[in-house]
Amino acid sequence: MLLFAALVLLILLSAVFSGSETALMAINRYRLRHLARTGHGGARRVETLLRQPDRLIGLVLLGNNFVNILASSIATLIALRLWGEAGIAIGAALLTVVLLIFSEVTPKTLAALHPERLAFVAGYYLSALMAVLLPLVLAVNFVSNGLLRLLGVRPEDARQDSLGREELRTLLFEAGHHFSPRHRGMLLRILDLESVVVEDVMVHRNEVRYLDLDDPWPELLEQMRSIPHSRLPVCRGSLDHLLGVLPLRRVMHLLGDSTFDPERLQGLLQEPYYVPEGTPLTQQLLQFQAQRERFALVVNEYGDAVGLVTVEDILGEIIGEFSGGSASLMADVHPQSDGSCLVAGSASVRELNRTMG
Repeated sequence: MLLFAALVLLILLSAVFSGSETALMAINRYRLRHLARTGHGGARRVETLLRQPDRLIGLVLLGNNFVNILASSIATLIALRLWGEAGIAIGAALLTVVLLIFSEVTPKTLAALHPERLAFVAGYYLSALMAVLLPLVLAVNFVSNGLLRLLGVRPEDARQDSLGREELRTLLFEAGHHFSPRHRGMLLRILDLESVVVEDVMVHRNEVRYLDLDDPWPELLEQMRSIPHSRLPVCRGSLDHLLGVLPLRRVMHLLGDSTFDPERLQGLLQEPYYVPEGTPLTQQLLQFQAQRERFALVVNEYGDAVGLVTVEDILGEIIGEFSGGSASLMADVHPQSDGSCLVAGSASVRELNRTMG
């Protein structure tokens, strides 16, 4: 009876080691780091163990192989007493089936389905075992790592998993049920910002509204009263002769003043802020923040003004257009009888793709 009790105990220990190995390898590393940062004790223990996976694997396999070999020896003794020499084969076959079902498939399946729950429990006893068996584990790792180096593999060069942009996109799609479609779309568009440049979202030169000081003064006053923007480029003739940028809040109280004239208006102009058309949106957003600007003129490689961009244009790439939206865009799209669409050349291709899928 003592041998049977010892055999059952060893089979249970084998199941514990097998399940622990699968749980620790299957646990979500990013959730683990989050829990560890919030002070979760179990998460901290598991994270400490996973920092040196070669030691952890060495410890688990050392324990698992020890109990399996000892179980095999005890099973052989029992079989010899029950069936004689013929019992060796019978005992080996029975033990293989029992270990496969109760110490491998069942615990590993359970650990794969609930890795977090089992890993936190395993962290307690594996940390204690690591402290006791560390010299033996280090000796085993020294030999195994030496063999790996002979094969050209350096364990110390192993890098922790990191997520690239495409992996993050996949993660957002997989975790879509945790976010509303709108929020998920915003997060996905943030990931796209680095691949989008100012030229893709700017207001093109032929659509830029500006004040031309060559126009009659009454006409300029009416433009300043009715313009919906907070800043306007001011030039003579065209954007090629830019004089500056006018913050309209500085002139609103002067529009009824009879002494207000083009000379006084020029005295209120600010220096224009220029940005290259190939600047990534992530970089430009940071530059707007650093310069405390909300409005920039876009120049090409020759220094010619080709358009303008605002903070709202960049934020619109993340949260959608502030005004107009898909309704105003679809006014530029005219379905044809043959199934094709006639689209105005001034329509935004990026917004067109998003709206029409």
